Amino acid sequence: MTQARITRILDAAAGGKNNFVADREVVRRYDQAAPVTTTAARAVLHYLCRVVRHLATEGVDQFVIVGSGVPSGLPAGRQLHDVARDALRASAPRVVYVESDPMVLAGARATIEPVTDLVRVVEGDIREIDDVLDDRVVQTFLDWDRPMAVLLLSTHSLNDDEYFHYVIKRIRQVVPERSYLSLLQTTFDGIPPELLSAIHDLVAMTLPGHAIRTWEEVKALLDGLVLVEPGLVWVPEWRPDGHELACFEQPSSSGSYGAVARIP
Repeated sequence: MTQARITRILDAAAGGKNNFVADREVVRRYDQAAPVTTTAARAVLHYLCRVVRHLATEGVDQFVIVGSGVPSGLPAGRQLHDVARDALRASAPRVVYVESDPMVLAGARATIEPVTDLVRVVEGDIREIDDVLDDRVVQTFLDWDRPMAVLLLSTHSLNDDEYFHYVIKRIRQVVPERSYLSLLQTTFDGIPPELLSAIHDLVAMTLPGHAIRTWEEVKALLDGLVLVEPGLVWVPEWRPDGHELACFEQPSSSGSYGAVARIP
């Protein structure tokens, strides 16, 4: 397999093992253009952990994670379902990972599902959100009478903002009251002007079709939702637990925005 994929690129940048030479080559090229690439990848992973931990402490014990939610760059025993389990303690969370990358699917099914009855891994794509929500496992494994959290991690696949709005609308229609929606979005907002052209060309070459959005564009997609504090921010700024901000002279170097919203 020679085509780099964003799931595996993130994994490679964070020091994981679920990646190929092509993915590591992309990381090398990004490091040459922007030396904070590895730190930025880890910032994304830590952000996801903090989101899951926060939602679990709010009582959420069901999670649907759409996209690159199972990278081996997270420490052993600290996958997102582990984070939820440790935060809940008194109850056992149910987690469904939705992934389209064959390698990530195979790895997760081989290493996660055999050791826990509380995690399922299903094949699906955010660009086919109706199929994801109607999936038999998603429908039967979760309790649709109780709140849940839907984490959209592969928003880079959604080039069409109209369809992005539809994705959010459908999720709002089907999830129970008091549920949550979280998203992660790549941006060029923080790139210094002198590097912007080179980074733009590099993304176009290595990740064709990768959707990039400004803060204003992401905020418009979240219109009508009640954002959990601190709102739509750089991922190191979302409820940092002590060391994230210290890793960055500028949080914008993370290259990604994150937000969590309540669904009434």
